[in-house]
Amino acid sequence: MSRDLKALVAQMTLEEKAGMCSGKDFWRLKSVPRLDIPEVMVSDGPHGLRKQAGEADHLGINDSILAVCFPAACATAASFDRQLLRTMGDALGQECQAENVSVLLGPAINIKRSPLCGRNFEYFSEDPYLAGELAAAQVEGVQSHHVGTSLKHYAANNQEHMRMTCSSDMDERTLREIYLAGFETVVKKAHPYTLMCSYNQVNGEYASENKHLLTEILRDEWGFDGYVMSDWGAVNDRVKGLEAGLELEMPASGGVTDAEIVAAVKEGRLDEAVLDRAVERILDVLFRYADNREDAVFDRNAHHQLSAELEKECAVLLKNEGVLPLNRSQKIAYIGGFAKTPRFQGGGSSHINSCQVSNALDCALAKGHVEYALGFAHDKDEMDEKLQAEAVEAARKADVAVIFAGLPDSFESEGYDRSHMHIPACQNQLIEQIAAVQPNTVVVLHNGSPVEMPWADKVSAILEMYLGGQGVGIATDALLFGEANPCGHLPETFPLQLEDNPSYLNFPGDGKHVKYAEGVFVGYRYYDKKKMAVRFPFGHGLSYTTFAYSNLRLSSPKLEDGGKVTVQLDITNTGLMAGKAVAQLYVRDLTGTGGRPDKELKGFEKVMLRPGECKTVSMELDARSLSWYSEELGDWYAAAGKYQLLVGASSADIRLTGELEFVTDRRLPFTVSPTTTLGEIMADPRLAPFVTEMIKSFNFTGDQDSEVASAAVNAEMAAQIMVGMPLRALRSFGSFSAEQLSGLISQLNGLLAQ
Repeated sequence: MSRDLKALVAQMTLEEKAGMCSGKDFWRLKSVPRLDIPEVMVSDGPHGLRKQAGEADHLGINDSILAVCFPAACATAASFDRQLLRTMGDALGQECQAENVSVLLGPAINIKRSPLCGRNFEYFSEDPYLAGELAAAQVEGVQSHHVGTSLKHYAANNQEHMRMTCSSDMDERTLREIYLAGFETVVKKAHPYTLMCSYNQVNGEYASENKHLLTEILRDEWGFDGYVMSDWGAVNDRVKGLEAGLELEMPASGGVTDAEIVAAVKEGRLDEAVLDRAVERILDVLFRYADNREDAVFDRNAHHQLSAELEKECAVLLKNEGVLPLNRSQKIAYIGGFAKTPRFQGGGSSHINSCQVSNALDCALAKGHVEYALGFAHDKDEMDEKLQAEAVEAARKADVAVIFAGLPDSFESEGYDRSHMHIPACQNQLIEQIAAVQPNTVVVLHNGSPVEMPWADKVSAILEMYLGGQGVGIATDALLFGEANPCGHLPETFPLQLEDNPSYLNFPGDGKHVKYAEGVFVGYRYYDKKKMAVRFPFGHGLSYTTFAYSNLRLSSPKLEDGGKVTVQLDITNTGLMAGKAVAQLYVRDLTGTGGRPDKELKGFEKVMLRPGECKTVSMELDARSLSWYSEELGDWYAAAGKYQLLVGASSADIRLTGELEFVTDRRLPFTVSPTTTLGEIMADPRLAPFVTEMIKSFNFTGDQDSEVASAAVNAEMAAQIMVGMPLRALRSFGSFSAEQLSGLISQLNGLLAQ
């Protein structure tokens, strides 16, 4: 249906327009019955529908309707599978239509800067490329049902400590390359209907009133055409926020901020055209849903099974010394409270009132026999010597001991950050005790973010389930017994210890400011650059089969600026079981540009292979794939020259390498002045030939004929002195007059201008 929204807005009173810019209550937008503008509802997500039928709140305190809890983003990101996210989004869109929800609040794609962030379980990754690609697929799935998504939390919401006021402080390059790049991908590829601004300040200005973020970048650069809503209670100055590009305040303000908008218009402090534009944007999204209502129904049992199928694709086999997969004829001991009461979702605003939950113990007992010993409770850190002794004895008598461990709800949740990376001490102690008596010890983890594993070298296998949704028990059983083949890969690095993390010295700040002093070196970008050992690297994930990578080839050895190059390789299943491989494509800058990570993820594809089967995987690269953000240019930039392509099964397991030449006439701005160094001039191919011969005659180091002089100043020292010498020094070392120096500078700038 085509609507003239400008005409509709023109019929509204000033008060009605102001009213459209804030909620009616906690979850609903206001209606205007006389103009047939309906009331619509939004609901928390992002991995399930948290529609509250009764008294509303934002932190998951009050119950919501029964719904299906799909795997959280910490798990789905491990799938490295765009289609999986699209499938989950499609199911969520169906459920929203069935429950009359117009916008699902999510996905959340903030970067996992520190493993301590309390909300990491609902964020995708430490890598913006992976986060953006997967979130875009989820948005496409949800919005295929004309249900909006609200991409969040924009921007730099990377901690819970003082999240409503603290300022995330960083340079523009870091902001663009790490913390905005994922949002940019989703906006440009998937066109989310709405976007949610974060609570925090960014470089001293609240995200809710940051025009640089909300208008200059989001709309003017990226072309966002939906509306921006606030996180619940994130508005600081309503009028300033509206001017900056914040259309909708949530939740209701009781009319207080509506009156502020009306007063600002009447007093001439706010152009009414700004308000009209905001209302038009809100109505556009509202009617995208209202004019496309589906007579939707969904089968909760079918979606429960779907949740389990998705989780089978997300779990990461971190370690396996041959003990997995298990055989149901073995004598197996299941140990730990999570075997019976798994932790399958996070706490807070994304907490789903699940319609049913499966657990690994019941699933195993339905197909065979396992012994069970509690060992430790699922919800607390409490030593119980009797329970521990029973568990150790059960493990000693078994062929295999499977310990279900992880983080209780109280250890990680929205609203607060973790203070350490440990799992409960009672769990660590019992794992050590069991590993001492049972060589075939398997640890199954239920957690939303990395944990330290002091026992990792003592157990035979580790299976990371993350927070796997309500089908986690079905998925765990299938994976342990080889009815499904693990194919997840880590979307984040697991460091050996918290202190290794690049943000450690600057997280979470002093409560007023937090310095992102590590810059672009987040996650694997830092560990790779430092050549630092980690527990498990970014992209790591094992399988019950093996894969061979071969025949890397490019559609062209050169990438022209504005063009694309296709990268292809062959992957063969060299094992005995069908499985899925994830090819990861990284790019390394060989042009000599300083300050760049060792390599960065710029492509990935997942492929299913039967034993012996070989398939070709294709990925595309363009100039942006090679680029970094230049603050000097105010744009993305890649230097002309060589780039290495690395393809592997993780950031640390590179199987194939190739080389690509980037061809461009574009250069960074460069003007020669008296303080320009000879090294800078020699690095520019336009200038180097002009000055090479000239500087050979210069005497930078005095009389080298004497033995004393030669001992004091060697050739390397002389070369380095020359590189760092400004042109103005030629007056001393090159016998240049001021006029000659000025003339040289003019000649060099003339060459640059050609």
